Amino acid sequence: MKKTLVSFYAVLRAFGVDPIAFVRAWQRLPLFYRDLSALKKQKGDDKNFYFGKIKLQLTDRSSEAGTMSGHYFHQDLLVAKKIFQANPKKHVDIGSRLDGFVAHVAVFREIEVLDIREQKSKVKNITFKKADLMQPQGLENYCDSISSLHAIEHFGLGRYGDPIDYHGYLKAIDNITRILQQGGKFYFSVPIGKQRIEFNAHRVFSVAYLLDLFGNRFTINSFSYVNDKGDLFENVELKCSAVENNFNCHWGCGIFEMTKI
Repeated sequence: MKKTLVSFYAVLRAFGVDPIAFVRAWQRLPLFYRDLSALKKQKGDDKNFYFGKIKLQLTDRSSEAGTMSGHYFHQDLLVAKKIFQANPKKHVDIGSRLDGFVAHVAVFREIEVLDIREQKSKVKNITFKKADLMQPQGLENYCDSISSLHAIEHFGLGRYGDPIDYHGYLKAIDNITRILQQGGKFYFSVPIGKQRIEFNAHRVFSVAYLLDLFGNRFTINSFSYVNDKGDLFENVELKCSAVENNFNCHWGCGIFEMTKI
């Protein structure tokens, strides 16, 4: 019964309906009008401000002061720091989050971004090019540093308008390997856990499969991961027992720093 309710809730969310958020917002509505009435009384005859359109913000009262956990928060900071320390000649990114990782890197250096989606905004230090990395890009030995954070798991599933391709992630990794110079750094992250496809959102990879996938192409310099609770474990040892059970992750995030052989 619980699984059925969870699945039904997920379907409602996919169609933009969140009954839990609706109930919580409705419960907070009286507080909104109480506070609005108090503020109007305090304003009195003051002319410095007028009351414009009502903007209902009903959930912020009980939320934390932002988010400092989870896959994106930790991976974006960790890898941006590594790139800052490495100071490569040319860094290219494949599909990582623009308003997270890419923005972090753009603070201190130029970064070139390749993504299958459109992006028309112009921002200093960020060069954007629309590209399908499941196809060869003609950029062999193009850069000495490349990243792809929480992106490869989507390739070939159609979520972002990309063509359906069961082997899309493998083609992307092949093309990324070609783009990177020998001895160059590859910063890579994907969801980790029991290997599966959750269509059409993403794939989840087992750590053992990833190690086998990269074994003859890259030397692994470091491995970090974010667990199911959203906590970061940095520079952990790839012991067989931990690898076999995916570091006890069902929906974790594996973060690799590698050097092309």
